[in-house]
Amino acid sequence: MITLDIKNESTVHRIIQKKTLLRLLECIVTGEGIKDPLEVSVLFCDDAFMTSLNKQYRNVASTTDVLAFPMDAQIPSDSVRVLGDIVVSMDVLRTRCNDVREAMRQELLLLVCHGMLHLLGYDHDTPEKRTLMQQKQALYLELPFDTVWHS
Repeated sequence: MITLDIKNESTVHRIIQKKTLLRLLECIVTGEGIKDPLEVSVLFCDDAFMTSLNKQYRNVASTTDVLAFPMDAQIPSDSVRVLGDIVVSMDVLRTRCNDVREAMRQELLLLVCHGMLHLLGYDHDTPEKRTLMQQKQALYLELPFDTVWHS
């Protein structure tokens, strides 16, 4: 079971339903063999906020599409494992998808999947790790391998 907290601080609304994101996250944790109750937070923001996070945490003075902030230490919360936060720039999403709502919905699923995999410990700092993460994204999104990664 996943508890999902969503906060939208962007000007983009009604792209995806919470139950759709929950289904994706449940698919991922099931596929990863996780049985513990989990809590995940997702924040939809604008480029200005994403740029400030990217600068503060990665020393990169520009926006990005998604950032994930895993919890460093497990916080006891009635036996719920708090995984962390996924932050998505809705401005990047709009630009990348040319404001086409169905494309934005699919891209949002990809970004949340990517963020969730980071929360679960996956990374893409080597070619092997990138390939594994791309394979996982393709699996959980039921998409072709070459469509689930941006250069």
